Amino acid sequence: MVQMKPVDIDGRTAIAIEVRLPKTTLLMVSAEKGYIMCGALDVGLLNEKLGSRRIIAGRATGVRTIEELLAAPLESVTHEAEMLGIVPGMPGHEAVSRMF
Repeated sequence: MVQMKPVDIDGRTAIAIEVRLPKTTLLMVSAEKGYIMCGALDVGLLNEKLGSRRIIAGRATGVRTIEELLAAPLESVTHEAEMLGIVPGMPGHEAVSRMF
């Protein structure tokens, strides 16, 4: 099952996406410039193989809900995210706020 819903981040609307798969759930919150995602996101791939795309993204691990994703500290971020001041350890909601 796939669910999409709007999420308020500091007065702006991001889109939360939840994809339920066998034995796992993919979680993502997307804003205008980038997104955060659960542990399935491969930040190394985005930085190394897809670096020319300049993707702004962050990864949080150990999360099971959108609310947890927004509250959790980011485990890793892309180089482009770092250029916006998004750093590992930053809460997901703060990172998404910088992605507008």
